[in-house]
Amino acid sequence: MTDFRLAPAVADAFPDTLIAVVIATGLRGREPWPRTVAAVEELEQQLADGTWQPADEADPRIEAWHGAYRSFGTNPRRVRPSVDALGRRLAKKGALPRINPAVDSYNAVSVRHGLPAGAFDLDHVTGDVDIRYADGTESFTPLGEPDTVEHPRPGEIIYADIAGVLTRHWNHRDAHRTRVTEDSTHVAFVLETLRATPDGHLLKTAAEELHALLAPHAEQTAVRYLSPAQPHATT
Repeated sequence: MTDFRLAPAVADAFPDTLIAVVIATGLRGREPWPRTVAAVEELEQQLADGTWQPADEADPRIEAWHGAYRSFGTNPRRVRPSVDALGRRLAKKGALPRINPAVDSYNAVSVRHGLPAGAFDLDHVTGDVDIRYADGTESFTPLGEPDTVEHPRPGEIIYADIAGVLTRHWNHRDAHRTRVTEDSTHVAFVLETLRATPDGHLLKTAAEELHALLAPHAEQTAVRYLSPAQPHATT
């Protein structure tokens, strides 16, 4: 089992943090996922019809992440929170990227609700996962760049296991090592808000939507929550 832990310093700095961890075991990524296909196509059609548009940086949900990024020295207009970058891409191109069913599922839920999302193949995670401030000595290999090694700036918020960084700038980009593919069978998906007081219900709705997309294609699923009051979750 893998523990997800919210570091006390991060909890103190962002006391309204709420993170959902959706765990899927026995995931079957090579079979058809019609509900995910429909969810993605519905978003794209709503965008085309003008009945919905993704949250932009003026939205309080995105604005909160921009403020967080600035607090640890990241320019959020150069290095954007994942949901901000995904929403901008969707608004520009009119379509979400198609990666694989699991990734397409969390992308659709993320952009629909204006909440950052990511995922880790737990079979490639070493030890537990901490959401903490970097000290600058950690190593990170970006998704899609297996020969690249970066080091986060000291004070940058990261997801990390004992082998290295899993996500830089809190939720900007995931690591290549723990990327989710069609062959990943044990995956932890995360959805995040820094505004639990006004948006906690939104996060829980999003987590249940993601859970519903995953459940038909997994042997077992569960949802756990992390917050300053409950900083540990076991997957």
